[in-house]
Amino acid sequence: MKITDVKAYPLKTRTALVRVFTDEGVEGIGECSPMNVPIMCYFVKQALKPLVMGKDPLDVERLWDDMYFGTHKLGTAGTQPSCISGVDIALWDIRAKVAGMPLYQLLGGAVRKTFTMYKSIGGGSTLTPREMLAKVEQAHEEGYRAVKIRMDWKYLQDVDPAKDLEMFRLCREFLPEETLLSFDANNGYSVSTAIRQGRKFEELGIYHFEEPVSPTNYEGIREVAEALDVPVSAGEHEYTRWQFRDLINIARPDLVQPDVVKCCGLTEGKRIATLAETYDMSVVPHMTQPSIGNAASLALCATLPLSNRPHEHSGQRNDLDELFEDPWEFKNGEFTLPDRPGLGLTINEKALKAASLA
Repeated sequence: MKITDVKAYPLKTRTALVRVFTDEGVEGIGECSPMNVPIMCYFVKQALKPLVMGKDPLDVERLWDDMYFGTHKLGTAGTQPSCISGVDIALWDIRAKVAGMPLYQLLGGAVRKTFTMYKSIGGGSTLTPREMLAKVEQAHEEGYRAVKIRMDWKYLQDVDPAKDLEMFRLCREFLPEETLLSFDANNGYSVSTAIRQGRKFEELGIYHFEEPVSPTNYEGIREVAEALDVPVSAGEHEYTRWQFRDLINIARPDLVQPDVVKCCGLTEGKRIATLAETYDMSVVPHMTQPSIGNAASLALCATLPLSNRPHEHSGQRNDLDELFEDPWEFKNGEFTLPDRPGLGLTINEKALKAASLA
């Protein structure tokens, strides 16, 4: 079997969709990070496609080496690993289809096949506490049993901790006791403020505290994690096993958050997960869009015994579901992995054409 073509589609859904075609008619689909979709698609076509054309798509790890080390001088954070993710996920999709099994089975077999998802609600920096509460009330009505509110401070620090606390308090008081509520500072606090704020969150009943300080401040993350009882999470800004090695050794977060559409795909995601579990750390992935990347992420996490916490979900989107003939069913705040081969997703060609920006 040989790779005959690699295509990348910039879509109106803010999706950089990748398709890998073979001479035996087996096709795989993947997804890159949605951060600047046209650039992602250009990199796939101009930098990665020439490195894999004509090669056996089943040699996934060797093709990963070709893509990573063949482009590492172009930058090993951001665009390069995110684009490798799209191709790598598509290659794993092909490999599982050829094997005639669901991707989670090819990756090692499922510890669990049903996942509770938490509704990730952003924009907190521009919302009033009451406005965020309205969004949390909607998530509750939609059936979510776990919620996270995000601040999106865009790397500004300590802008309005009092407002953040009031926002969390209102949402926590509204939600039933059994519904989990987490807080994502989006790197918006200094170390001292994060510790002080985290202690107040603990009193109110926070489930996990995400990215309290700058992602580059490993020592600061460690200070916060050591000072608090609540689990502190980090890792969405790390892209390789080497970066996660340093994050774990220096920052020592309680939870690590690789994103399979950013961290060089499933090949590297598996390595990162093994590294995390070596340190008894739970893997709770960051996830940008509830489509191909979500399917790949849950297939991997199905195989991980310590990945048993609620997983990120930004909400069901009809515009993404319409891209597939067989979208995954989201019901009562949960996904159950289908038993279809590969990722269990088939492109709807008509919908893909309608969504294309190219």
